[in-house]
Amino acid sequence: MKLSLVIPLYNEEESLEQLHREICDVADENRYDIEVFFVDDGSTDQSWATIEKIAANDSRVHGIQFRRNFGKAAALQAGFNATQGDFVITMDADLQDDPKEIPDFLNQMETGLDVVSGWKQRRHDPWHKVFPSRVFNGMVSFMTGVKLHDHNCGMKCYRREVLSEITLYGERHRFIPVLAAARGYKVGEKVVAHRSRQFGHSKYGFTRFAKGFLDLLTVWFLTRYGQRPQHFLGTIGLIIIALGIVNYCWNFYWHISMLSNPTLIVADKSMVIASIVASLMLPHYYMPVFIGLLFIALGFLAELFVSKTIQPERCYAARKRTESQP
Repeated sequence: MKLSLVIPLYNEEESLEQLHREICDVADENRYDIEVFFVDDGSTDQSWATIEKIAANDSRVHGIQFRRNFGKAAALQAGFNATQGDFVITMDADLQDDPKEIPDFLNQMETGLDVVSGWKQRRHDPWHKVFPSRVFNGMVSFMTGVKLHDHNCGMKCYRREVLSEITLYGERHRFIPVLAAARGYKVGEKVVAHRSRQFGHSKYGFTRFAKGFLDLLTVWFLTRYGQRPQHFLGTIGLIIIALGIVNYCWNFYWHISMLSNPTLIVADKSMVIASIVASLMLPHYYMPVFIGLLFIALGFLAELFVSKTIQPERCYAARKRTESQP
């Protein structure tokens, strides 16, 4: 068994050598055949020079340097593309993830899981980061059905075949377990130690929560309706049309009931009827129907796009195949 570690980083020069030593201690103690990929996401400090120094003294260490900051998802994808291990572990480079957790992750994988996500049950972060994170994690679990306490935890373990079926871009790195579960892989979690930051500062601000929510909506739509967008858009259209018809029928009934009202004294009821018909012909009574038909039309266009672009092998995920007999 070969174990790969992918460590994305941005301006973490102070922590890299210590992190490397801790990883090596765990690998030597457990006799793991490891490869370590440090992915420098456009650092402006001496992180890359430190990676080159570590790699020169340890053939198990490899480095990838981006020309500029492309984001964590791109850094992870670059690392995944380069690894060859049967299992891939991701962790942050700020020393808040403890390499001593690695054996427990691999033990969890032996129970039949395909993805094991870390859960920082006790966090050493300020409340203004912890509280929004818990709200976000609750939303992700509720909307996707993947019940994890900490979707944002950087320390995770994957089987090789999981990563071969998932493509990361934008900010989708937060939702790898969700994307894996949508492909039929088994996802679990384990409690991990969360250490206090020793060097530098957090690279994430408040804007990540807004971006995370928008990405959550995208992932929710793609995992549920990515191959059948008409089921989503068409349903919205039918609901709007139904509400519009109900609203029209109610207004028609209300106007007719006014004619039978004994308190209504009109010399020429034909003029009243004409005004009722004219009012019911106003555009705002028919607008919901037109909007609903627009949603259905968008659904047809989306279905046409999917049918022309989707790869057949992406419509399913096979677990095993029988060997052909000679």
